[in-house]
Amino acid sequence: MSWIPFKIGQPKKQIVSKTVERDFEREYDKLQKLEDQTKKLHKDMKKSTEADIAMSKAAVKISADLLSNPLCEQDQAFLESMTALDTAMRRMDSFNQEKVNQIQKTVIDPLKKYSGVFPSLNMAVKRREQALQDYKRLQSKVEKYEEKEKTGPIMVKLHQAREELRPVREDFEAKNKQLLDEMPKFYHSRIDYFQPSFEALIRAQVVYFTEMHKIFSELTDQIDQAGLTDEQRERENEAKLSELRALSIVADD
Repeated sequence: MSWIPFKIGQPKKQIVSKTVERDFEREYDKLQKLEDQTKKLHKDMKKSTEADIAMSKAAVKISADLLSNPLCEQDQAFLESMTALDTAMRRMDSFNQEKVNQIQKTVIDPLKKYSGVFPSLNMAVKRREQALQDYKRLQSKVEKYEEKEKTGPIMVKLHQAREELRPVREDFEAKNKQLLDEMPKFYHSRIDYFQPSFEALIRAQVVYFTEMHKIFSELTDQIDQAGLTDEQRERENEAKLSELRALSIVADD
């Protein structure tokens, strides 16, 4: 029958205080939430800029389609209005692209770089956890030998176990101290890191919408000569549609 070594369980000695473990869990939980929020914000910002680009490209496509409408060949006023609209949409698209490029450089890229730090942090936490498990295992081993009868061979093994435990304990304590010192610093650094990005985001939006106000004010002056209200235009359209419905080719059978 082969010899079966005694089972190494949890040490009786509490090697990490509940206060320290609670502080560690609290700080790491804050960083995990920060990681999730950073990834979500990065994803949402990308979706937002993609939607912006799609919107302005669609507007340019609509104005180009209107400009190529055969009616433009027959009606000079309509041609001038559609030309003004097409010019405005292309200007809008150009400013929108500038805005998106600015947001990419000042917000989206920094978010991606910030997210790239978390894998290293998570790996450091895993190394700390592994060091803790090694510490517990060897501490338990030492305690088992301390409980045995103090024979020569047992004393030799106890000495060896204590020598094996010492560097493992020091390694854990160093990793634990480093994380407890640096995790709060990393968490608080988010304000100084992201504040310039969010200020840049606001500036990019302000510049864009200021230009849009100019573009559409000019467009209004060019095409809204009649100065009709939306309600008047709606009534006008309904009147024209009623005339069309009265034609025999669209009359109900």
